[in-house]
Amino acid sequence: MNLHARFCAHLGDFALEVEFQVPARGVTALFGPSGCGKTSLLRAIAGLNRVADGYFAIGGDVWQDAARFRPVHQRPIGYVFQEASLFPHLNVSGNLVYGAPKRFDPNAIRFNEVVDLLGLGKLLDRSPRHLSGGERQRVAIGRALLSQPKLLLMDEPLSGLDKLTKDEILPFLERLHETLSLPVLYVSHDMSEIERLADQLVLMQSGRVLAAGPISQLQSDPELPLVSSPDAAVSLDATVDAHDPSDGMTSLVVPGGRFLVPSAGALAGERRRLRILAGDVSLAREPPNRSTILNILRARIISAQETGDHQMTAVLGLGDDGLGARLLTRVTRRSWNNLGLAPGVTVYAQVKSVALVRRRGAAISERANVPALATRHA
Repeated sequence: MNLHARFCAHLGDFALEVEFQVPARGVTALFGPSGCGKTSLLRAIAGLNRVADGYFAIGGDVWQDAARFRPVHQRPIGYVFQEASLFPHLNVSGNLVYGAPKRFDPNAIRFNEVVDLLGLGKLLDRSPRHLSGGERQRVAIGRALLSQPKLLLMDEPLSGLDKLTKDEILPFLERLHETLSLPVLYVSHDMSEIERLADQLVLMQSGRVLAAGPISQLQSDPELPLVSSPDAAVSLDATVDAHDPSDGMTSLVVPGGRFLVPSAGALAGERRRLRILAGDVSLAREPPNRSTILNILRARIISAQETGDHQMTAVLGLGDDGLGARLLTRVTRRSWNNLGLAPGVTVYAQVKSVALVRRRGAAISERANVPALATRHA
């Protein structure tokens, strides 16, 4: 089942001309610079902005087309804004159930489930005046979930929070992602949030969609601006292969390769997300004999481009055939020329550091840069 959106409209001097299809599950992030139309698109999907030339459907449920327009109060959405906007005369419990349907739906998420997922048990009797910014936003998310939506819209829900508060609330968002099957459209201009949460990415610029698809695919597409950004990175979903408690190392498998990272513990078969910066990947033509770098993987250069300041950014495909997961690397032009690098050349990708995000429960960020032998590949 897919989510399909198409809107063409002039909103004052701004032209919105977008169309995309993504799976109607998981988190789809709308990403782009400020003023590119992310919030306008979200409001059109919600029905808050009535766009005459528009289409929106989840599976076979059409909310808008040339012949019909379902008003906002008839669209089964939960909307979380930048500001929590809680009712000051109600306590947390009252805010949570405000707007919840009166008719009981046995398949809908329950009050106690929302309270547990968002860690609100000790806050139910509090007034909104006595909540921190992160607590207020968790209550706003809970209120949206209890409205029994078929689609959750989140418009930069963390943009007004400081870094410590963001780090506090992100694990709760990850927990929702792992627990609920509800599709989420998540607007943000912060790629670090998106890399932790999103499955799909809709990349926007100047009111248009540049591309839509799995986040790792768009991050490593040389035709898109993400590859040349200063903090270019890829997000890889990996499967835990084994954990060695004697040295605290966890082995994770991705197509075409295997990573070893320090971890507090993991069970075989669990999913984890790895984030690897282009600047943390160096290249060698020969296998290093002795190295303190933990992860050294065979790869093939897929494409390359000069990205300014005499640097080269290349897309790598893991494995001897280059058909595995994609990595990015950024090296100086001099190193590129000295090694005789070019698309099609087989290399050893030396991954100096890996950020590991736990996709269930709390999130952790661990940097893998410890002495070890090179990872072996057949």
